[in-house]
Amino acid sequence: MVDESLVPTVCPYCALGCGFYIKLKEDGRRIEYMLDHPTNEGALCSKGNAALEILDHPDRLRHPLRRTENGWVRVSWEEALAEVAEEIKKTVRDHSPDALGFLGSAKCTNEENYLFQKMARMLGSRNVDSCARRCHSPTIPALNRAFGSACMTNPISDLANSECLFVIGSNFAENHPIVARWVLRAKDRGAYVIVADPRLTPTAWLADVHLQINLGTDVALLNGMMNVIVEEGLQDRKFIDERTVGFEDLAEKVLEYTPETVSEITGVSPGAIVGAARAYAQSSKSAILYSMGITQHSHGTNNVAACADLALICGQLGRTGAGLYPLRGQNNVQGACDMGVLADFYPGSRSVNDIDAVHFLEEVWSADFLPVGMGMTAETMPVAAGDGDLRFLYVMGEDVVNSDSSSSRGRKELENLDFMVVQEIFMTDTADMADLVLPAAAWAEKDGSFTSSERRVQWVSRAIDPPGEARSDLWTILEVAKRLGLGFDYAGPEEVLAEIGRVVPSYAGISRERAEARGGVIWPCPRPNHPGTPILHQEEFSAPAGRARIVSVDYHPPAEESSLDYPLLLTTGRVALHYNAGSMTRRSFSLMRRAPELFVEVNPDDADRWSIIDGDLVEVNTRRGRAWARARVTTRQERGVLFMPFHFPDTNRLTSDVIDPESRIPEFKVAACRIGKMKGV
Repeated sequence: MVDESLVPTVCPYCALGCGFYIKLKEDGRRIEYMLDHPTNEGALCSKGNAALEILDHPDRLRHPLRRTENGWVRVSWEEALAEVAEEIKKTVRDHSPDALGFLGSAKCTNEENYLFQKMARMLGSRNVDSCARRCHSPTIPALNRAFGSACMTNPISDLANSECLFVIGSNFAENHPIVARWVLRAKDRGAYVIVADPRLTPTAWLADVHLQINLGTDVALLNGMMNVIVEEGLQDRKFIDERTVGFEDLAEKVLEYTPETVSEITGVSPGAIVGAARAYAQSSKSAILYSMGITQHSHGTNNVAACADLALICGQLGRTGAGLYPLRGQNNVQGACDMGVLADFYPGSRSVNDIDAVHFLEEVWSADFLPVGMGMTAETMPVAAGDGDLRFLYVMGEDVVNSDSSSSRGRKELENLDFMVVQEIFMTDTADMADLVLPAAAWAEKDGSFTSSERRVQWVSRAIDPPGEARSDLWTILEVAKRLGLGFDYAGPEEVLAEIGRVVPSYAGISRERAEARGGVIWPCPRPNHPGTPILHQEEFSAPAGRARIVSVDYHPPAEESSLDYPLLLTTGRVALHYNAGSMTRRSFSLMRRAPELFVEVNPDDADRWSIIDGDLVEVNTRRGRAWARARVTTRQERGVLFMPFHFPDTNRLTSDVIDPESRIPEFKVAACRIGKMKGV
């Protein structure tokens, strides 16, 4: 007998798509574990276990609010929706559609993101983007170019079948703890684990070998490993000849990256580089796992390309136990990208420069005209606002102010907007800058689908009502679109998903009923009777002629290096108990009780040099700003490197605004800095 008080749902935090039940009771609700979920098997991390705490938080937005000279004033939904529509029309009339900006959300459903970008583009705006720009945007061009698709190649559970796991730029033991379960199963079966990371993280603790590389030297390390593989003849010649193009150029390129040369760049010994290369290449089933330690660099696209090259020359793709695993950070960042909430892609990873793709969408959407070409990104929209080119900004579920690099600059630039509307569940720092705030439903208060990092599409059903007058983002978008005359006529998210299937081929066979099944469906799923595709590239790649493209890349140092004025380097990242900019986890009592404040990790030698002891309140300065944090003296990173988590507002005041020229992601991972005790403390 089905227990109707148990509502299946998906965790709202990281991108693993862990399932659990919300147990509805007369006196409240609680989590019950979903033991048969294929990804997490009932296990949840600390954030997942605390997920329900935010739903009843007193800070939840309950009514539409308009800014006035005397503060926030409650308005009706009708007033709010009419004002949004009128401001959009006014901006187009007085300027052009290019003066409109739209920032979607990797925390909203596929259906909400799809309609959000459709609304923007049917208004003629090219300026559509999301927070995916700040985490895995390099993955998209690099893997599209290499494989023809930009996503995780194998399911997370398949890691248990790997014989060698090469982890670079990922601290999954803290940031994606469920991944660690599958890696440890592989290790229990004898798998060899290599971790390349500037810090001695909990993930590095479980490694057989830790390559403690210098910040921003990933391409050098990867090229050095490929040098060893080519020089020793360890490449998979049959796979290269039958399934790839471009190997000869790469083989010539990596000749200059000898282990000795690379050791000088990375700080890793030549012997360790040789050992890692042999272990990865000689294993019959090797997997590469990476995250934002690879992507958040001014050369992030090259970093991802080098990861793909390593997998390709060793033939470690298209079969169980092998593959490439980009570990994404938010519960629907894969889905938001699939839905086209990116300045450079329409839904289905169709390039905004592809005229045929644009004409196809014009036909499907019954649109007279859709914009061609790349618009403003999440990073360039604030700059354009400061310059007066962007006049109106619509933000859905994103705390731009605290997520931007060099965030103080972004805050100042956003003040120049004529009008900003924000849909949110809390009054974030971004919402607090808006002219109009629209209260949104949280994930457990609405229906829709989410796509996890492993391409698993799962349906979430509404378990409880949203507070006050809060509404789902889908409802709000439909109401705004109605007032703009866009002809959005959908009875609910199911009809939106059906249209997604007509526009995005990999979703063509996915319906609510299939996504509601335990574990949902892993795309591509091109037909209703198709079982889904857990492992990609088994027979051929999605690239032209079915062949993957090996693209050789060079090492380039980070944009900033240490100097006399800024003698240290700052890197940033996640910790186990918090999530993104912290607007949700910093409102969770259980999590804040254990991780209540911003800290900075300092090597003992650096602490001695600047007379800092553990627990001191210190000031960290970069060329862009300053932040105050509690010092933690630790050997987790080498001398000369500081680490700060980005879940608290001050951190991104410090980060670099230098961007990768192709993916437009900022270099969050390296910034020259200095540290000192707080004066008078």
